[in-house]
Amino acid sequence: MSGPEPVVIAQISDLHCGSIYYRAALARTVVEEINELAPDAVVVTGDLTDMGFHDEYVTARTLLDGIECSRMLVIPGNHDARNVGEVHFEALFGARDHEMELPGVHLVGIDSSEPDLDSGRVGRDGYHRIEERFGDPSEFKIVAIHHHLVPVPGTGRERNIVSDAGDLLRVLTSNGVDLVLCGHKHVPNVWRIEDMFVVNAGTACSLRLRGRERPCYNLLEVFPDRVRVTRCYTGAEREVVADFHKAHGHLCRWRPTVEHAEEDER
Repeated sequence: MSGPEPVVIAQISDLHCGSIYYRAALARTVVEEINELAPDAVVVTGDLTDMGFHDEYVTARTLLDGIECSRMLVIPGNHDARNVGEVHFEALFGARDHEMELPGVHLVGIDSSEPDLDSGRVGRDGYHRIEERFGDPSEFKIVAIHHHLVPVPGTGRERNIVSDAGDLLRVLTSNGVDLVLCGHKHVPNVWRIEDMFVVNAGTACSLRLRGRERPCYNLLEVFPDRVRVTRCYTGAEREVVADFHKAHGHLCRWRPTVEHAEEDER
C-alpha cells in the first residue's frame, strides 16, 4: 500500500535574466519541466536579474508566469538589488520578504540582499520574523534566503555566506527550522547542521558555471516523516542527493533499505 502523497516543492535559483550567460532555451526547458512535474509550490531563491534593470525584471516575470503553479514564493538576490532594482522587484513580484503555508509545511522567505553589494545579511528584523512565524512544533519549517548560510565547496573565498551567519544559525536551530534553501554562487550542495539541512541550488538557466557544474534546480518531496531532495539537471537527468527522515522529532541522514526502495517504486 502506498503512503501519503508528499508536498512537492520545486526550487529554482539564479536565473540572471539579461546576463550574457543567460540562455533563453534553458529557461524555457526549466518551465516545461516544472510544469510536467506539477509541484505544489515553487520557490525562487534570488538573482532573477543580472543588473536589477526594469527590462530584466520584465523578462523574469514573463518567464515565471509560464510556470503553471499558483503557489510561488520569490525572494531577491544580490544582483536584483543593484541599481535600485528592489523597486522593480516590489512592483512586479511584491514584498521582498514572503511567506507561504502548505499542508503541514510552513515556508518563510527573507531578503538577504543589500543595495549594490554582493554580500548578504538577514538582520534582526529577519530573526524576529522567524521567531514570530514558527510557533507550531508539528509543522515542517523551511526558510529561504539567497546567500549561503554556510560555506559551500568550490565557491572561493568565504565571503559568500551571510555576514551574520552565526546569529542566524542560532535563531534557526533554536526555533526548530528543518530546512534552509539558498542559492547565490551557482554550486548545488547539501549540508547537515545538527537537526537542520541546508540545500543550495545551482543556476537554473545560466552558463555562468564553476568547474564541471551544470545548470540545475531542486525538487523537494516533503512526506509526514521524510524529505527527499532531487537535483534536476536542466534538460537532462535527475539524481537524489539527500534523503532523510524524522526520528523522534529530529532530522537524520537516511539510506533507503530494500523495503523502502520497493515502496518508492510503487
